[in-house]
Amino acid sequence: MKKEIYQQIIKKKEFSQLAKKDIEMAFMHFEKRQVSDVEKIRLTRDLLRKVFSAFVSKKLLSLKNKDVEWILRKHISTRERLDYYEKLYSKLLKNKKYNVIDLGAGINGFSYKFFKKNLKYYFGVEAMGQLVELTNYYFKNRGLENASVLHMSLFELEKLKKYIKQINGHHRRTPKNLKKRFLQGAKIVFLFKTLDSLEMLEKNYSKKLLKEIVPLVSKVVVSFATRSLISKKKFKVNRNWILSFIKDNFNLLDDFELGNERYFVFSKK
Repeated sequence: MKKEIYQQIIKKKEFSQLAKKDIEMAFMHFEKRQVSDVEKIRLTRDLLRKVFSAFVSKKLLSLKNKDVEWILRKHISTRERLDYYEKLYSKLLKNKKYNVIDLGAGINGFSYKFFKKNLKYYFGVEAMGQLVELTNYYFKNRGLENASVLHMSLFELEKLKKYIKQINGHHRRTPKNLKKRFLQGAKIVFLFKTLDSLEMLEKNYSKKLLKEIVPLVSKVVVSFATRSLISKKKFKVNRNWILSFIKDNFNLLDDFELGNERYFVFSKK
């Protein structure tokens, strides 16, 4: 991707702090089309909007001192989950303490109060820089040393694996935003409503990602919307493609619906 095309794409505020790798992945879908660069930029932005910012209020793109519930209600995914967070985390974490690795975190870190009693360390990964800044601002203002979010694309797989291994204590060097005293113990990965977005940018990347990270942690949780975020109509499409993949490659621990989401919980065999 030409530098000038990249610069044009990120002129829009909603993409100005988006991880470059994700922009490159989106642009690849249109790079070889026999259309003008202006049209390629428009198409790339449209795809990025569907993947990253369609359900994010523009009010979240600027830091403001708002309470937790206000923030959670400004993102459609977390707004839908708000009434179920306590039950969800109780079901997923039970009475055990975990290092939580939240991939495609969005603003899910603002649900901290619902899982803090079960938390050793919260480590989020998010491609939208504004949401990373917002969440880290929240953590810092409340003196939460056992929580941080990293600005990174989930398509940077080797880099992602490196961080997960460091959380596992497999490496001597620790990232600056990870406190060593929090790193030991069970690890759980959250991928809430994230896999569909990954598939929009690269088909079957979800399978590749899961094959690489599941062996590194105690268990993984993926979720999918069961109803339209706008009309609330139940989706006719099923999730057999991912369920079959999980059953073939991993140990399925749980499969349940809560609110407007279906959750699969699994671990390595």
